[in-house]
Amino acid sequence: MGKSVLAESNEKRYIVHVRTLGQVGAPDRKCARSCGLLRSWTTTMDFAAEYIEDLQMNGRVVFSTDDAVQVLGKPALVVRAQLRRLKERGRIVDPYRGFHVIVPPQYRRLGCLPPDHFIPQLMEHLGEPYYVALLSAAAYHGAAHQAPMVFQVMVPRSRRGLECGAGRVDFVARKDMGSTSVVERNTPTGILRIASPAATAVEVMGYPERCGYLDNVATVLAELAESMDGDALEVEARRAPVAWIQRLGYLLVSVGQDKLAARLDGVLAESKVFTVPLAPWESMDGTARDMRWRVAINTKVEPDV
Repeated sequence: MGKSVLAESNEKRYIVHVRTLGQVGAPDRKCARSCGLLRSWTTTMDFAAEYIEDLQMNGRVVFSTDDAVQVLGKPALVVRAQLRRLKERGRIVDPYRGFHVIVPPQYRRLGCLPPDHFIPQLMEHLGEPYYVALLSAAAYHGAAHQAPMVFQVMVPRSRRGLECGAGRVDFVARKDMGSTSVVERNTPTGILRIASPAATAVEVMGYPERCGYLDNVATVLAELAESMDGDALEVEARRAPVAWIQRLGYLLVSVGQDKLAARLDGVLAESKVFTVPLAPWESMDGTARDMRWRVAINTKVEPDV
């Protein structure tokens, strides 16, 4: 009984003593040998590496700390030490606390998988709805004139962005995002939810500061037009703030998409419309007005088309 208690005490002391997995200093090795634990610790290290290899062989690229603790059957303190070591070796990366992404050799230079490879699993882990939005969504629909610098994801409430290796994710909040029309695309690691072309057109107009401002928004609208459906545009327009639709109608006309713009006339006819500035961040005092859309032309828009 006494020896069993002593062994348990020594094991706990050793676990606390170890700073990084596989980098045991002289005092720690001495403790390990005196506790008879060095061999079992090495075996545990092998389990961690084998665990992520097994995940990859089964097509999984992410896991949580809780997953690893449950599968490995080891104390959480030991498992976290293993994961730290794997992270130091570039085998895994943590875009979010407790959520790990396995980094295959071909992505080691970038330090992470591309965001679209793990965002669906991360949002499931967080228990939060999402869809790819704005410039990132536009790129999927062929409007990739200027590649976005960050991967943009719509969520129902404000959330801090994150970095994973060379990739950055920007979360954008829209309270009624649950009603947005989306399409699904297959990726190497699962299914990705993406705002539809019509929803993307409405939202880039609603968040111009996150989309390279109005010149770039107009460029994106011109490129999105080929994949946009007029009926779908009306549906999304009825869900959006009226000011977004006024500016959207004006810009669609400015890039030669009169037929799509005409689908917005009926939407505005059903709403109470007031004059709004084309550029919300600029004053509209003394500027010309577009009477059809009730927009104050307080900036010059020059799309790259």
